[in-house]
Amino acid sequence: MTRRSLRMRLWIAALASIAVAIALAGLGLVTLFERHVERRIGVELRVQLNQLTAAVTIDADGAVALTREPPDPRFAQPLSGLYWQIDGWVDGTLLKGLLRSRSLWDTVIDLPDDRLDTGAVHTHRLPGPANQRLLISERLVRLEYGGETRALRLAVGLDRAEIDTARNAFAADMAPYLALIAVLLAVATFIQIQTGLAPLETVRRGVEAIRSGRARRLTDTYPDEVMPLVGEVNGLLAAREQAIERARAWTADLAHGLKTPLSALGADAQRLREQGQTALADDLEQLAQGMRRRVDRELVRARIRSGTQPRQARVEVVDALNRLLRTLQRTPDGARLAWQVTAPPRATAALMADDLFELLGNLLENAAKWARQRVWVEVTAGERIVLRITDDGPGVATEQLPRLGERGLRLDERKDGSGLGLAIARDVVDAYGGDLTFDVANEGGLKVQVELPSAD
Repeated sequence: MTRRSLRMRLWIAALASIAVAIALAGLGLVTLFERHVERRIGVELRVQLNQLTAAVTIDADGAVALTREPPDPRFAQPLSGLYWQIDGWVDGTLLKGLLRSRSLWDTVIDLPDDRLDTGAVHTHRLPGPANQRLLISERLVRLEYGGETRALRLAVGLDRAEIDTARNAFAADMAPYLALIAVLLAVATFIQIQTGLAPLETVRRGVEAIRSGRARRLTDTYPDEVMPLVGEVNGLLAAREQAIERARAWTADLAHGLKTPLSALGADAQRLREQGQTALADDLEQLAQGMRRRVDRELVRARIRSGTQPRQARVEVVDALNRLLRTLQRTPDGARLAWQVTAPPRATAALMADDLFELLGNLLENAAKWARQRVWVEVTAGERIVLRITDDGPGVATEQLPRLGERGLRLDERKDGSGLGLAIARDVVDAYGGDLTFDVANEGGLKVQVELPSAD
């Protein structure tokens, strides 16, 4: 996947969303758990506060006392994390720590000066002994003594470290489950992305089928969101077919229009020969034949470049090669050469027969034209059909090899030619998704390698 990949963008967005969602969910659950624990501890502190309220009294000497100690043993253990304290007013002055639990040791909790209604419970977060952070519940109670009302502030506190410990333990227990949820969400994201992008892959295969000639249009079995794209592609294909048909019709008309002048030129050459002007007649016939070959080759190029190869095209390469060699060996260039052919019994390429004959004909004619004594032809069949044609001719300079196949290019003017043969060969190979390469042969001549799609 690249930076421009839609799949990567979806993955990045999905993974970021999952990470944020898991983090928020974890934070929210931990916060809810912490609040739940605080409420539960608040209930426990009220129970302790109620027990302290029930035990507080004023003795015969007018001093604040307890009828019984709170039963929780942590009140008697220094710095245990659970504490109680009683503040009271004496002669209008608030005395803090009139009574306090043994667990406070020599520490007095500094309760805030807030307004308390009798019986109402207030909750505070205050510092405690040994740098502890306390969660405190306090209540104002009034006791009658000697005809007077004494106001007392009763407070019970618990170290918040217990809350933090419970919270951290809960977070640690919850982390594997959140990780499992993240994995499940990632799997669901993978399925969602695969399902969502599947129509695009189907479109790609459909376009590939059209390009290879196995189909003419994209089918209508796509989601509604993709159908506008499918409609535009099909419309473009229809317009392209119409343009190709017009171009083919124009080319056919042009070829038909040239036939009459060429036929007349041939007739004039025949009359000149009958009149004894043989040299002039031969020149006219050679000119007419050259023009006819040029027209035929341009028609082939027009058909190949139109991309209108029939579906399921198949041709036997070895059979076509043997037929061309038999024909070529009857020509002056072919008859003087030794042809060495290495080929399997059968090799089927996904090409039209006419296109293969045009391709091989041009390559073999080029080899026959420049070879001195011998031409080697090798065919191998596999996932792709590979043909190698090597001659022992003068070859081509290395820096000129990339230019071979350019239309009208003639690197050597000493021999006849139009410069179209290799260009047509390249057009045929490109039209079928093949590959055409040129190299210097070990024998010094030109080595041509053609890779074509296999029909097997």
